[in-house]
Amino acid sequence: MLQAEGLAAFRGERLVFRDLSFTVPTGGALVLLGANGSGKSTLLRLLAGLVRPIAGRLLWGGEDALSDLPAHAARVTYVGHLDAVKPGLTAAENLAFAARMGQGSVDDALDAMNLADLAEVPARYLSAGQKRRLALARLVLSAAPLWLLDEPTVGLDTASQALVGAVLSAHRTRGGIVVAATHVPLPMQQAEEFRLQ
Repeated sequence: MLQAEGLAAFRGERLVFRDLSFTVPTGGALVLLGANGSGKSTLLRLLAGLVRPIAGRLLWGGEDALSDLPAHAARVTYVGHLDAVKPGLTAAENLAFAARMGQGSVDDALDAMNLADLAEVPARYLSAGQKRRLALARLVLSAAPLWLLDEPTVGLDTASQALVGAVLSAHRTRGGIVVAATHVPLPMQQAEEFRLQ
């Protein structure tokens, strides 16, 4: 279980949010909503351990999640709003490192995101939607229980959004947790919403 208690964070010199509290149970999902600049990405970075809170606590299973950052990093997979795809590598090569660090195979990840036919294509030739699906294919290879996603479906067509929904559903069925920031509806059932002002 993931719990936030009274979290507050700065971005630069500006207080982005304060007094944020929520709980996401095993198998749960939390959708972060709010206007641009409301702190959704900052909150995701805090949950990932990349930003330290100036107040409050982040708990995992009732324990301070940020007291041991290497242990916390092992339970988190973070997919930011940028795709982090190397243009000179093929689609399969882009997934090879994630496959060594996690579970499953590159072929499984490519199949899950309908990219098998593009496995040997250098990423620089992929469309924006294909690059986004390639970035999200890393989720299939992740053994981490906590997935943090920043605008995961941006640039995706309806069929691709359904593929993402299937991957998220499978993760939650295995007891995983999803926290996602978005401006558009996500393909997730029974997700709680949390609005940042």
